[in-house]
Amino acid sequence: MNILLTGGLGYIGSHTAVELLDAGFDVVVVDNLSNSDIKVKDKIEKITNKKIKFYEYDLRDLEKLKLVFNENKIDAVIHFAGLKAVGESVEKPLEYYENNLFSTINLIKVMKEYGVKNLVFSSSATVYGRAKSMPIYEDFPTSATNPYGRTKLFIEEILKDFELANPEFNIALLRYFNPVGAHKSGLLGEDPKGIPNNLMPYIARVSVGKLKELSIFGNDYNTKDGTGVRDYIHVVDLAQGHLAALRKLEQNPGLVIYNLGTGVGYSVLDMVNAYNKCCGGKVKYKFAPRRPGDIDVCYASPEKAYKELGWKATHSLEDMCESTYNFQKNNQ
Repeated sequence: MNILLTGGLGYIGSHTAVELLDAGFDVVVVDNLSNSDIKVKDKIEKITNKKIKFYEYDLRDLEKLKLVFNENKIDAVIHFAGLKAVGESVEKPLEYYENNLFSTINLIKVMKEYGVKNLVFSSSATVYGRAKSMPIYEDFPTSATNPYGRTKLFIEEILKDFELANPEFNIALLRYFNPVGAHKSGLLGEDPKGIPNNLMPYIARVSVGKLKELSIFGNDYNTKDGTGVRDYIHVVDLAQGHLAALRKLEQNPGLVIYNLGTGVGYSVLDMVNAYNKCCGGKVKYKFAPRRPGDIDVCYASPEKAYKELGWKATHSLEDMCESTYNFQKNNQ
């Protein structure tokens, strides 16, 4: 089977490509390289000893996207491509709406035209907004506290409407919690361009002296130590969740929604301390004002994914920290 990965050279996309290739799938990648690197393609191929077909296209270019479907018999699509930084989305909302919504609409137009009926969408726990209780279940009300989250929420609504009008389609909405960690080879990990927006790559760069110190945004949240609590999930577990979702779509379930998380919440200080313990470092940090749109606590109930997909996260917090450190050392 040929699986198209949009944004397939990004952090989660690249790890999913490895899992797909190892499971015997063929992989086609479309990525505009706005927050990824062409070298990742070589790393995927080195890890798996298999080739992937790559197109440096932007999904907003409808004609180029059609070329991909013309040249390949695509069986299913996993849609990762999109801008993804909460803080940046507050500063540049129109850029986020234009990029994330238009690219998705183009994708489903072309999928319909070419009769490709199975789609896995990379959504986010941000669609739950400020959930009133924990853990978060898939049937909780949805809302958003920032433009990035709203793009995910709007796309979910677009896909629900599309599937209702086209019931022959099968769509899985995967609501990720907080991906961290790296591939055991040390070749693949989270390596954003510029200053990282996410916690773990920032910690890793501070630990090796690339950055001076970590800014912890807010120490007055309603949590045990005042710092925000999140559900951190190892990126390889997350990647394997996409394989489980693809197999679910083969059963023609229509539209399905799953949380991908561990069900455990760790604070920012928990993560800093765990990283220092694993990696013998002393990550310097300072407290800074809260960021607009951030919430106190967010962690999943992963019960539905386990029950319906047979999937659950297996990597420990120690695995997350050690693999991050290993990737950082190998990619100075």
